Amino acid sequence: MSEKEMPQYGVVVGFDLTVPDADRVRDFYADVLGWRAEPLDMGGYADYVMVTADGTPVAGVCHARGANADLPPQWLTYLRVVDLDASIDRVRALGGAVVAGPKGDPPGPRYVVVRDPAGAHVALLQSEA
Repeated sequence: MSEKEMPQYGVVVGFDLTVPDADRVRDFYADVLGWRAEPLDMGGYADYVMVTADGTPVAGVCHARGANADLPPQWLTYLRVVDLDASIDRVRALGGAVVAGPKGDPPGPRYVVVRDPAGAHVALLQSEA
């Protein structure tokens, strides 16, 4: 893998919004921003990958159920980390807290939602790309 192909760490890799009424919020952002919703099967219901007019994925709108039931109802930024377990240890050592997770199973990415010392939430995601 060339240096150009290596994953960058500490960068934003996605945004999700998890809410009780994802269908209504999906329609809101589609109408306001011109996004199109592509259903993502969650086993019995669909969450949504929101894409631009040219098909570029920009965000997710998710139902607050199943694996997402404990996520805060806010736009959640996902940041890529090298080692999720080490990052969790650093969060706790520096006055933050784990809010949800770790979640995800190999071969997919693992992530955790944390609260920083100021009370803001962010998701840390361990992935290869």
